[in-house]
Amino acid sequence: MTMSRSAPLARPASAGASRRWRDVALLGGLFVLVLAGLIGLAAATGWEETMAQLAKLGWRQVILLLALSLVNYAFRALRWHIFSRKLGLTTGILQNMRHYLGGFAMSVTPGRVGELVRMRWLRRETGWAFERTAPLVLADRASDLAAMGVILAIAIALSATGIGGAVPVTIFALVAALIATRPRLLAWIAGVGYGLVGRWPRLFARIRTAARSLSRFSSPWMMAVAALIGAIGWFAEGYAFHLLLVWLGADIGLAKAVAIFIFATLAGGLTGAPGGVGGAEAAMVALLVLEGVPVEVGVPATAIIRVTTLWFAIAIGLVIFPIAERYSMKGRDALEKN
Repeated sequence: MTMSRSAPLARPASAGASRRWRDVALLGGLFVLVLAGLIGLAAATGWEETMAQLAKLGWRQVILLLALSLVNYAFRALRWHIFSRKLGLTTGILQNMRHYLGGFAMSVTPGRVGELVRMRWLRRETGWAFERTAPLVLADRASDLAAMGVILAIAIALSATGIGGAVPVTIFALVAALIATRPRLLAWIAGVGYGLVGRWPRLFARIRTAARSLSRFSSPWMMAVAALIGAIGWFAEGYAFHLLLVWLGADIGLAKAVAIFIFATLAGGLTGAPGGVGGAEAAMVALLVLEGVPVEVGVPATAIIRVTTLWFAIAIGLVIFPIAERYSMKGRDALEKN
């Protein structure tokens, strides 16, 4: 790779430091806002009841919740590795896991677009352009949507619970997953989009190029394996939510607990808010109350499960992110020398 092609990737150290401080400030601000909202609900329902619920949990139970979240992260990182090799990348499993987990640091960007940093790391280390690695992101998101849509549908069927909006959300997740994994359909949508907008020809051309590369992932066998891996991971977190409710004395059944967790996660994501923050918590508390769970139980349950899932993932990402950055810079330097 020539120096001229790699040069745009280099940025002043001061700019990188400024961006990192901005991201940290964003993370801290979002966490404070959500925490303030939950504290407000807890205060409205009575501190004594809320603290009594929190006192029911021991450190072993918290560790189990975190372990189940790790199951989710590990399985989805494994899927990323499988997709990477299927695409033709020669990256190793530890390298791919570093990319995937490090991207969690950017989970609270709007629409999680910050997680595209994984593509930047791949470009630095392999020389592959963004349009060549874009299918990885599309296939990964599609697999998550498909897995969560299937889990939600099964959970609703088994629990016979009436979660308002659950069916449309399930259908949306499955349709979006289908579109994101059908090369011709996605390329056609890109063509129609360019025809309507009439601007950014390079962007739409790159989308069409990425869509053609999706054919590597569109086989029924590949998508079935990817959906199964994603389903195992997301079910692990749903099961953690069920255990948490049982420990807090609000056992609503496994199917209902999983349905509420998955629906709230999807609904939060559909709001476009960073990491679904705010929307997911509101949906979770509301659905628990509708199932007869007291607010003084629903609020701490929601706070705990979000800390042990979303914010735990962000914490892992923040630890791995600088390591991934350092390795990617070394990879870029090695490519420039060659």
